[in-house]
Amino acid sequence: MTMRPGAQLEFREALDSLASAQKTSKGAPAYSRYVNRRLGRIFAAAAYSRRMTPNQVTLISAAATVSGLAVLVLTDPTTGTAVLVAALLALGYALDSADGQLARLTGTGSSAGEWLDHTVDAFKEGSIHLCILICWWRYLDVDTAWLIVPLVFQVLGTVHFFSSLLMDQLRRAHRSATGSVPGKTSSSLLYSLAVLPTDFGLLCVLFVLLLVPPVFIGAYSLLMLANLAFLVLALPKWYREVKTWS
Repeated sequence: MTMRPGAQLEFREALDSLASAQKTSKGAPAYSRYVNRRLGRIFAAAAYSRRMTPNQVTLISAAATVSGLAVLVLTDPTTGTAVLVAALLALGYALDSADGQLARLTGTGSSAGEWLDHTVDAFKEGSIHLCILICWWRYLDVDTAWLIVPLVFQVLGTVHFFSSLLMDQLRRAHRSATGSVPGKTSSSLLYSLAVLPTDFGLLCVLFVLLLVPPVFIGAYSLLMLANLAFLVLALPKWYREVKTWS
C-alpha cells in the first residue's frame, strides 16, 4: 500500500506531540503505563496520518476484542489459538488507548465519543471472564468446581470497572464544585507494579498460557485472588474518600 504523500512526516510529528501529552500516570498499572500507552501512541499517530477519527479507532478496537473472544469460545485451545487470542485482545486494548490519545491530539473529544469508548469497555469487562468459563467448560478437562473461579472473577471485574469509573467521575465533579486542583499526577514504579494484577493487559498476555491449560488455570486463579485482595483494600479507601466530601 502506497503511503499518502506527507503521511510519514505527519506520523512522526504526531508521535512527538503525543509523547508530551499523555494522561496522568496516577494509579496506572505497569502494563498500561509502560506498554499499552506507548503502543496506543503509535497507533494514534498512525490513525492521525491516515485521517481516521477517534470513533473509527474505537470501533476497530471493539472488532479486535470481539474477534479475540470469539476465537476463545469457538476453538479448541492450541498453541496457535492461544497466541491469537492474546494478540487480538492486546491489539484491542492498545487501540482502546489510541482512540483517547487521538482525540486529545486532534481536539475532537466529545461526549458521544466518551460514551462509545466506555460502552465498548463495559462489553469487554462484562464478558471476558464469562468467555473464559465457556472455554473451560467446552474444551478443558477440569472439575466443575473450578468454574466458580471465572464467575467470581467476572463479579470482581465488573465491580472494579464500575466503581473505579464512578470514582473518576465523582473526583472530577468534586474538583469542579470546589475549585480544587488534582494532587499527585503520577504514581511510583513500585505502586504500578503492585497493582499490575488489576491490569487488563496482563490478562491479555496470560492467554498465551492456554497452550498449557493447567498452567493457565493456576495463573488465572492466582490473578483472581490478587484482584479480590485489591478490592478488599480499595473499596473501603474509596468510600472513606467520598465520605469526606459530604
